[in-house]
This record gives sequence, structure tokens and C-alpha cells, in this order.
Amino acid sequence: MRFFSFIYRIASNFALLAVTYLSLNYIDKYQNRAILAMMILVYAGMRSVTVLRSFQFFTRIERLELEVRRILNALGEVAAGTTSKQVVNEVSVLRHDGEKKAYIDLFFLAAIVILCAAKIVTN
Repeated sequence: MRFFSFIYRIASNFALLAVTYLSLNYIDKYQNRAILAMMILVYAGMRSVTVLRSFQFFTRIERLELEVRRILNALGEVAAGTTSKQVVNEVSVLRHDGEKKAYIDLFFLAAIVILCAAKIVTN
């Protein structure tokens, strides 16, 4: 299931990149193309801010993971059940997957920004 979530993220971002490319190529008037490129840049900027904010969130989750692991080690194996360690491990896997998806988003958003900038500059 994790693999399919990465494929979906790549496919949806590639679809956005393809729509951007095709829409900017088929508009003939420079003014209309520039307006569309600016709107796409604003959208990419908003998504980039969201992705960068998620990195801050992932950093805080990582600190919580380390703190919970430290507490579980201090309590010992008897007091802390295996379910607590399982939960921490599952959260760690989900955090890593979220970070990978955020990097995928940033890659495609950077490609979209480069595409829009190239279409604005060229006539």
C-alpha cells in the first residue's frame, strides 16, 4: 500500500506538470500565457509553503519519537508493553513516507516553476 501511495503522488504531480505544459504551449497570446503562468506560479508557491511547513511538522514528530523512545527505555521492557514500541515504529515509518512524499512534491513544483519562468521569458 505504501508503494501505491508513492505512485499516486508521482502520477498526480506529473498530471499537474503535464497540464501546465500543455496549457502554456497552446495559448498563443503572450499576455494570456503570462497571466496563466503567474496564476500557476502563485498556486505552486502556496503548495511549496505547505510542503515546507510539513517539514517543520515532521521535525517535531521526530523529536517526539526520540522522547518516547527515551522514556520507554527508561521504564524498561517490563513496564512498557510491546504495543508502545510498535506504535512508535509505525509513526516513524509514516513520518519517513511523509517526508519522501514532500520531496516528490517539491521536485515537481520546482519543475513547474522552471517551466512557467521559461514560458514567461520566451515569446
